[in-house]
Amino acid sequence: MGEAAKKQEKFKYKDYLTWKDDFRWEIINGIAYCMAPSPSSLHQLISGRIFGYIFNYLIDKECLVFAAPFDVRIPLNNERDEDIENVVQPDISVICDKSKIDKRGCLGVPDMIVEILSPVTKKIDLQDKYFLYEKAGVKEYWIVDPINKTVFAHILGEDKSFKKASYYTSTDKIRVSIFEDLVIDLEKIFAGIEDIEY
Repeated sequence: MGEAAKKQEKFKYKDYLTWKDDFRWEIINGIAYCMAPSPSSLHQLISGRIFGYIFNYLIDKECLVFAAPFDVRIPLNNERDEDIENVVQPDISVICDKSKIDKRGCLGVPDMIVEILSPVTKKIDLQDKYFLYEKAGVKEYWIVDPINKTVFAHILGEDKSFKKASYYTSTDKIRVSIFEDLVIDLEKIFAGIEDIEY
């Protein structure tokens, strides 16, 4: 995802639905971003490992987990679906209210989001999406850095803002805050990735 590629004042979900090119897009605060090129092999490997942990944990539980591409429409002002100005495709989304899931993806705020940094998306994940997810009320937001083998876990506080991030390295285990007994071993997530191109 690079620079804004569609030039217009603001875009909405109704515009997004008309785009027929071969690229994937996200809209953040009305600005359209092209999600190209496709994620790297390393990005996808790490995403798959984290997704696998969460998926296996949720097999007999109420919450569901989805991997990109999966549209998440985030209304911030109770706007109608077609007027939503935030449509994102998080690498991993955990949704515990099944009424938010429809045939187009998720209409509402996921409970947990994981984004895996890439050279092209780094600024947006660290800034634009951070502020969007905080404002929307995402309970837990992980930013995973494959190069440094680290995770920054942001937890929404009672004041509706993210607390100071907890910092984890490849030798740590992280307890997912929205679940009582899900612990993800980062040593297994980052194992053997040194020879895979970023």
